[in-house]
Amino acid sequence: MNKLKKYFFYLIIFASFHLHGQDLHFSQYFNAPLLVNPANTGFNPDFDYRVGGNYRNQWASLSNTPYKTMSIWADAQLFNNRFENSWIGIGAAFLNDVAGSGNLSATKGFASIAYHQVLGLNSLISAGFNVGFTQKRIDLNKLTFNSQWNGKFFETSLPSNEPFQYSSVDYFTVQAGINFAQFVNDNLYLNGGVSISNINRPRESFFAEGKNDNRLEMRYTTFANASIKIQDLWIINPNVYFSKIGTANEWVVGMMAQRDLSSSHNGSLQFLAGAYYRANDALIPMVGFNIKNTKFTFNYDATISNLNVYNQSRGAYEISIVKNGLYSSGDKNIKCPSVRF
Repeated sequence: MNKLKKYFFYLIIFASFHLHGQDLHFSQYFNAPLLVNPANTGFNPDFDYRVGGNYRNQWASLSNTPYKTMSIWADAQLFNNRFENSWIGIGAAFLNDVAGSGNLSATKGFASIAYHQVLGLNSLISAGFNVGFTQKRIDLNKLTFNSQWNGKFFETSLPSNEPFQYSSVDYFTVQAGINFAQFVNDNLYLNGGVSISNINRPRESFFAEGKNDNRLEMRYTTFANASIKIQDLWIINPNVYFSKIGTANEWVVGMMAQRDLSSSHNGSLQFLAGAYYRANDALIPMVGFNIKNTKFTFNYDATISNLNVYNQSRGAYEISIVKNGLYSSGDKNIKCPSVRF
């Protein structure tokens, strides 16, 4: 009986997490900029383009089938040399999430565009939107329900008595956002933005229509960050992130530090280290390297909520790679340079 209670406890935890966390997310949200805010598309003042990838593995200590989230994305600037005080950003992203013993999977792709306008000598405002397509699937044959419990074990030949109509659902989503950046001087840069996703509130349900008209709640996201050059060899990046969907919300606050290790002190080799706190959930230490404009970052989510009794604080880990580049050397029109070595 204790084993059965433990099974149901895990099931409730897993289910409640996904009910409140439908949208995909990463602890390294700043390394998935297009997911956070479409106004980030092409917002990369020192470079022409960037390409990135993210991988998250969560709750491996609680389940033989941990939650896995992966993404690849890219964005680029257009007309930077044609427009005197503005440019266009275009981008795209592909994400995949697989969760739980029922192989609940979400596959999402979206394309985004943003407009960036310089204000005066050292400010920039950006606005953008994206349109995405999502497909969610579930393997109903791998699920069991209380009506299939025969007193000793789950008998899958018994009816589930659940009103499932579909094993997959498809829908479109729309997200829009704005950003503002202030390039105060060579040693200080400030940036913040807000976005709203699921603006069209699509229906998302595996049940027959009329049984459950579950529609995605709009998700509100805001962030703020700074780059501060405190010495010739050190730059710190404090930032804060907040997201709300339905009754659930997420706060993340922390700081990364960059240390120039290059012999020429031009930032071509940097060591990265930092720590973040997700409110009522996890402590998140991070380390990484930036090697010739390619950044590698690793973090570990150490659970501090009540769940740590069951997962021994082993929450999740993430790996990200971000490559920044120029179309050709020597011709970049940098309108609003960020803090750099």
